[in-house]
Amino acid sequence: MSKLNIGIILGSTRQGRLSPQVGEWVKSVADQRGDANYEIVDIADFNLPLLGEADATEQATAWNTKLSSLDGFVFIVQEYNHSITASLKNALDYAREGWGNKAAGIVSYGSVGGARAAEHLRGILGELSVADVRVHPALSIFTDFENAFAPEAVFKPADLHLVNINGMLDQVLAWSGALKTLR
Repeated sequence: MSKLNIGIILGSTRQGRLSPQVGEWVKSVADQRGDANYEIVDIADFNLPLLGEADATEQATAWNTKLSSLDGFVFIVQEYNHSITASLKNALDYAREGWGNKAAGIVSYGSVGGARAAEHLRGILGELSVADVRVHPALSIFTDFENAFAPEAVFKPADLHLVNINGMLDQVLAWSGALKTLR
């Protein structure tokens, strides 16, 4: 059986965002496992305008094509005002078929580990027929980042997160493989 393709989706588009650092860390841990093909999928690269406000046929087609090529997802989610970013919600809304019958893990960060954003994302994923897995690495903006509120912020995760990252990836792969039979 060929390896599954798992997209690590960066859930923010703002300047100075920390999600690329977190996403690269997750990818480096995942790549060491050698059990799937992992890739960073940056929603900023797709230049999706607000849904319904402009003709975005080209961007939406590229976005849906990318999602359709993936068997599962890991969302890098930062908490903004107790929820996910507007750009992530917009990207989720731009696709329907590309999400369905796939699995997703969530890695969140924020003042309470991004837990409130992760919970909002779980509800949205359910509506899109995405099975989110139970293990949820939650990173603290206070202890897992240096200078978190400055432009030179650096992600420095505690080693204890490796257990949860690997546990989440185990579940994403198991569920993604099982759900592939439905597509």
